[in-house]
Amino acid sequence: MSDLLKITNLKIEAVRENQTKEIIKGIDLTLKRGEVLGLIGESGAGKSTIGLAAMGYCRSGCRIVPSSSIIFDGFEIMTATLAEKQKLRGTKIAYVAQSAAAAFNPAHKLIRQYTEGPIRHGIKSYTEAKKEAQELYKKLLLPDPDNIGYRYPHQVSGGQLQRAMVAMAMACKPDIIVFDEPTTALDVTTQIEVLAAIKKVTRELNTAALYITHDLAVVMQLADRIMVLRHGSLVEEGTSKQLLEAPQEEYTRDLLSVRTFQKQVQEPGEDKTPILEVQNLTASYRKNTPDVLKDINLKITRGKTIAIVGESGSGKTTLARAIIGLMNPKKGKILYRGKELPYALKRRTKDELRHLQMIYQLPDIALNPRQRIQRILGRPLEFYFDMKRSQRKKRVKELLDMVELPAKFINRFPPELSGGEKQRICIARALAAKPEIIICDEVTSALDQLVAEEVLKLLQNLQDELKVTYLFITHDLATVKAIADEIVVMLLGSIVEQGPREIVFNPPHHEYTELLLSSVPEMKIDWLDKLLKSRKEKEMENDKGKRNHDIESCLAVNET
Repeated sequence: MSDLLKITNLKIEAVRENQTKEIIKGIDLTLKRGEVLGLIGESGAGKSTIGLAAMGYCRSGCRIVPSSSIIFDGFEIMTATLAEKQKLRGTKIAYVAQSAAAAFNPAHKLIRQYTEGPIRHGIKSYTEAKKEAQELYKKLLLPDPDNIGYRYPHQVSGGQLQRAMVAMAMACKPDIIVFDEPTTALDVTTQIEVLAAIKKVTRELNTAALYITHDLAVVMQLADRIMVLRHGSLVEEGTSKQLLEAPQEEYTRDLLSVRTFQKQVQEPGEDKTPILEVQNLTASYRKNTPDVLKDINLKITRGKTIAIVGESGSGKTTLARAIIGLMNPKKGKILYRGKELPYALKRRTKDELRHLQMIYQLPDIALNPRQRIQRILGRPLEFYFDMKRSQRKKRVKELLDMVELPAKFINRFPPELSGGEKQRICIARALAAKPEIIICDEVTSALDQLVAEEVLKLLQNLQDELKVTYLFITHDLATVKAIADEIVVMLLGSIVEQGPREIVFNPPHHEYTELLLSSVPEMKIDWLDKLLKSRKEKEMENDKGKRNHDIESCLAVNET
């Protein structure tokens, strides 16, 4: 079978202040029809850059070296005109971005954004595209598939929005889809559903794919071959089986190793007085709509890390927004050091605002791309402490040092940083206020395993040094095991289980906690297929048991 995509000697340069730096260093890549090639490596390895280059595209400030060759189905993209490239993108090669929240237009409904591609390229009418969208939404297990397309991006959860983007990429039935971390923002249970849907749809349509991820356990479930990348160069390439059973390079072995960092259990005797308390908190998005938080009760003590886990839409981030003052609950209390906080952010004092800070899930959205790091970190210093320019500059350098970034970053813009570096800037911005409590909303979800571990160590070191308290919102149970003192499990806006880490993670579990734990991907090639098979068998068994119960009930009624 001939290659559908063939990339030869791919070199990409970053251009900054009349200087060039090679960031992709002569990569060769082939992809056959229906084949899935995994690209894996740490933040800054060049995975996304290569994925975009497959479409003949590179980000602002970069350029593909003319000697590179990118051939799609016999057509040389490097010599194509802009019009020819635009015709290719979306119809023949589609792209699923890592951050669906940043990629969707917030002003348009999902269905309009899905149908735009097929209509613009003259492939389908609006009615045909809308019907196909609903079918794809159903295949991707989105709730209410006939109507969810009529919502705006902010009206669905992060996991649902990511699946809507996968559907949108498939709208024109492309030959190749570039999946750029499509399950990174998803909880483990939703991730299983999306992985299964991607696997099913790509097989049905015989679609080739470049699957970019930092999670080797995930890519093992989909990829036929895997390329391991680092600093823009190829480290190792082979089948999934070869890399799993006999990795040749030390770096690959590091990626395969499980997370080693784990917080030590604290000695008893510390102060048990809660620094933050949530009492009977109930909230909904609008009047006369179902509650999204239902009678939530929490106590958080100083210097501890409380992890809140649950699937997409369980209410984790909604709870965080209510605590921070970005959402008005219907009833209940939020107490800081025994004092009740106003619901609304604008009614809180500057001191109350300072002590409660938040690190957001997506640094691409949280950081202003047009402001230099000095300005981003300097604003809270000016607002909370009225620092003058020279004081701010000195403190910004101290903050960069605290998050283990060099002082030269002070004049950079966020787009010039890697994902891990941007998240460290977000941490530094939260620390600038000298808070007592930091809410961490999925702060490691977009990071590769090695960088995520470094960030977790950094957060732990800062907690040890500053005695800061963390409320950790996450769907990553590996992160929970690494850093949490206590765990709160949420489902559909309610707390179903909570307690110390060592108790919650040991059987017996609540049924939902058991589902979460069983959904964590394992480093086995056939893990996903076996899990789906076992769940289907269990579902059939439950259905059979229900039918037998119904028959017995009917017989009992007839006998009477």
